[in-house]
Amino acid sequence: MNPYQPLRSIKSWAEEDRPREKLMLKGTAALSDAELVAILINSGTAELSAVDVARKVLEGVGNNLHELAKRSVKDLSKFRGIGEARAISIVAALELGRRRREQAPVERHRITCSRDAYEELRPYLMDKQHEEFWVLLLNRANEVMRPVQVSAGGVSGTVADPRLIFKVGLEYLASGVILAHNHPSGNLTPSQADKDLTRKLKEAGRFLDIPVLDHLIITDRTYLSFADEGIL
Repeated sequence: MNPYQPLRSIKSWAEEDRPREKLMLKGTAALSDAELVAILINSGTAELSAVDVARKVLEGVGNNLHELAKRSVKDLSKFRGIGEARAISIVAALELGRRRREQAPVERHRITCSRDAYEELRPYLMDKQHEEFWVLLLNRANEVMRPVQVSAGGVSGTVADPRLIFKVGLEYLASGVILAHNHPSGNLTPSQADKDLTRKLKEAGRFLDIPVLDHLIITDRTYLSFADEGIL
């Protein structure tokens, strides 16, 4: 390819390629129903583009997606340009949409104190015979996005790489993190290494605008919070 050749505009692309490119450039909300269906059926016929085929299908159901969802694979296969495989793709996509509507949104737990964080992380760290390091990702409302295991080590320690911790935080657009690791011995006293790591992570979080809100040392029975102890 000539690097000095000017890039083609979207208008010069084949019509069946435009919905996919448009989705990547502008997002799903920018696409019409016909363009979304065109992506599902992937390609058109010798005479019709994928968008044209999609328009014909939608016209056949009065441009009503609820009516489209009622059509079986056999019904959809009657449309020109829609074979069994394409009909199955449409039916499957609409079924996923229906199931999504039926499912209630996942309730996120809000962290208001160190005890909340402990209860959230304890199931992952109890009864462990080796140390593990976890990070609890929080959104702007201090709701739990997800807990993530960062590392696992030996009986007396584990290594937590700050780059891995904040890589996960950036990937999920976390607004804050709570650090946690377990002490299989049951000893809640933080080591100097624990304190140094916490300080390093707190500084990195401040730089990346992902604040470290607490660091918990967890045992099977209880925990220690760096924030509560004033050593964060």
